[in-house]
Amino acid sequence: MAATEQQSQINIELTEEIAEGEYANLAMIAHSHSEFVIDFIRLMPGIPKAKVKARVVITPEHAKRFLAALEENIQKYEESFGGIKQTQEAPSFPLNFGGTIGEA
Repeated sequence: MAATEQQSQINIELTEEIAEGEYANLAMIAHSHSEFVIDFIRLMPGIPKAKVKARVVITPEHAKRFLAALEENIQKYEESFGGIKQTQEAPSFPLNFGGTIGEA
C-alpha cells in the first residue's frame, strides 16, 4: 500500500447501539444559510404524537453530496430489485416547525 493511500484511510467506529439503527418513516428537512437539519421521525398510525428518532445537521455542501449519493444508491437498488413504488399519501396534519420544509 502506498503512503498516500495509507494517509487517506479513515477509521470509522460503529458502536453496537448505533449499529442497531432506528426505524423512521418520515423525514422533515429545514435549512438556514449555513446548515441543513434533517429530523428522522417515527410516525405510528392512530397515534397523534410522533417522535424524532434522530437529528442530523449538515452543511449545504454535504447536503448536496448526500443527495447525489442517495440518488446513486436508489438507481443501483432499482437496477437490482426493480422500481420503487411511490404513493401520494402524506400526513394529513400540519407538520410545520417554522421556516422552509421538505418531506421525504
